Amino acid sequence: MLLLEGRIERDWVDYNGHLNVAYYHMAFDRATDVFLQRIGLGPDYVESHAGSMFALEDHLVYLHELREGEPFRITLQLLDWDSKRVHYFQRLVHGEKDFLSATCEHLSTFVDMKTRRSAQLPAATRSILGDLFEEHRHLAKPEQAGRVMGIRRA
Repeated sequence: MLLLEGRIERDWVDYNGHLNVAYYHMAFDRATDVFLQRIGLGPDYVESHAGSMFALEDHLVYLHELREGEPFRITLQLLDWDSKRVHYFQRLVHGEKDFLSATCEHLSTFVDMKTRRSAQLPAATRSILGDLFEEHRHLAKPEQAGRVMGIRRA
């Protein structure tokens, strides 16, 4: 599922001449906002129904640098979901050369904004997620998904 396309902006580049860590997070977060809109949980829903998604965990993997002005796109693969939580995987890819620059594995939960506690996802969102999961369930699990961080020793 294509979520976002753009170009690396000058302000996003650090003193190493490539996309700064914070802006990888920002790009993935912007793509998440598009995803939430598509599953019916955009800003309008949050305002009118007092429910929203909260991040529980992110795991970013940096593979190849991107530089100022280079095009990019972010896609999403739904890995799993239940009545309260959504687990998905995003890929940041160079927009012309098609190499994988970074990945973000994300787990979030739906929250009732009045109680600030997890709650059941709205029925319409569960329906959309169910359909999307049927589309994605047969896709190969991404190599970077579920990775454990640490120093590998021989």
